[in-house]
Amino acid sequence: MPIHSQVLKKINIDQLKGLRNVEIGFDGNNLTAIMGLNGVGKSTVLHALACVYRPPMNIPGLINYQFQIFFTPTSHSIWAGSNFSITHSYSDGPTAHPNVQTHFRKAVDRWVPKKERRPERAVTFIGMRSAVPEIEKETKKTRIAFNAARVPIAHEVEIRRYAGVIMNRQYQALHTSNAYGKNYITLQHNNVEYSSLFMGAGEQRIIYILSEILKAPNSSLVLIEEIDVLMHQDALVKLLEIIDRIARRKNLQVVFTTHAHSILDLPFINYRHLLQTNTNTLCFNETKPDALHRLTGRHLRPLEIFIEDDLAEAIANKVAAGLKMSRFIETTKFGAATNCFTAVAATYLRRTDNKDKMLFVLDGDEYRTDEEKITRIGKALTGTTDENDQQRAEALVKITQFDIPPNRKPEHYYHGLICALDDRNLSDEELEWVSAAREIEHVEDGHLYFNEIIERMGVSRENGLTRLVDILRKCPEWAQIVQPVHDWLDGKRPELEEH
Repeated sequence: MPIHSQVLKKINIDQLKGLRNVEIGFDGNNLTAIMGLNGVGKSTVLHALACVYRPPMNIPGLINYQFQIFFTPTSHSIWAGSNFSITHSYSDGPTAHPNVQTHFRKAVDRWVPKKERRPERAVTFIGMRSAVPEIEKETKKTRIAFNAARVPIAHEVEIRRYAGVIMNRQYQALHTSNAYGKNYITLQHNNVEYSSLFMGAGEQRIIYILSEILKAPNSSLVLIEEIDVLMHQDALVKLLEIIDRIARRKNLQVVFTTHAHSILDLPFINYRHLLQTNTNTLCFNETKPDALHRLTGRHLRPLEIFIEDDLAEAIANKVAAGLKMSRFIETTKFGAATNCFTAVAATYLRRTDNKDKMLFVLDGDEYRTDEEKITRIGKALTGTTDENDQQRAEALVKITQFDIPPNRKPEHYYHGLICALDDRNLSDEELEWVSAAREIEHVEDGHLYFNEIIERMGVSRENGLTRLVDILRKCPEWAQIVQPVHDWLDGKRPELEEH
């Protein structure tokens, strides 16, 4: 029975070209953006992913990508010692196979496992060749005469409609024209027909990307190199929105590289930022590029607090405001709790000079004990020298957490505190918010209590979090919850304020 429902969970790279000791996850959205400076290894990630699967036997015509295509042996390197693994899931008929690990390596002259033993999945790789204008690839220098016959293109109607949205054009036709045995994509706009030889380079690539994604079988992996090349911002955003729509419909995973920081606010994309150090590669799941710059020492404000999400950010900002220190702090979200340890490791691996002005704050529901923190730090900060031991000891001191009871989700706990407030101590506006909170008895996901309150009140999330944290501050437990952050900030006051 054919394999189906394939999902790539993550890739763990021990060594692959310039990449070292890095884990990149793909859980969450259908689209994942790989970002980072030039030379950090973004393309290497795509090249590796292109080679980890073999085409399903029941789908003819698919390309079987080989490691030697992307990792061609040369006199400079034969890529011996390359070693990485993927974690993936799939179903074989009614039987599900979750979290399967497949390892890939090149000891000397051969990559293993052999292509016949790789897991099955359709893969489409869209490289930089698709960004080269057709006119620059054309070798014929004499008159090109197109045949009258028009060859239909698969998914022509959808491609034309989507491309029209992206380019703001009402395309009337899309087909293939033939000249001297060669096929050319041909469009019609405003009753004018023109081939790919006269298309704009961005227009040509948009047509190609849409065609490849629409042709990809369900549950495929689609890899796109430098998706933003040749596109202005508006067109890129529209293209990504359409790709996401197609990907969700066809259960595709789309992984692309990009330098376009303008897309960072799109909520349907997983963002993975790669950063090279002297010893290994770091992957940040949510940290924005400006925060990466700050991790190198180029900081905007003297104190930096790294936290998990926007609720934690609102709480930290409220603590700073209470101490009249808001102008001194910069907050940065690192996402999942595990990313905290990657972030703190970066400050030591990059030898950041402002470590003493950084604090890394966990929500309090995970990695509560020093033992748990030490274990996670050890995975991010490796090495056996005395200096490495000193770095790990210092890193532990840099990490703290909001003080909440064990085995409680932060939002669930905060929701209970708000509901228990004495109405006599609340203003009419505050009482309205507390009443909305009391109407919520149970939420399936413990992280969504505040979101439910905010939706009932009909305000923006930023505004709602500010109001809820203001109310939470009235709870007797507030001082204990925020004490670690409060004490750290208060301790920095003498360094920042003139007397």
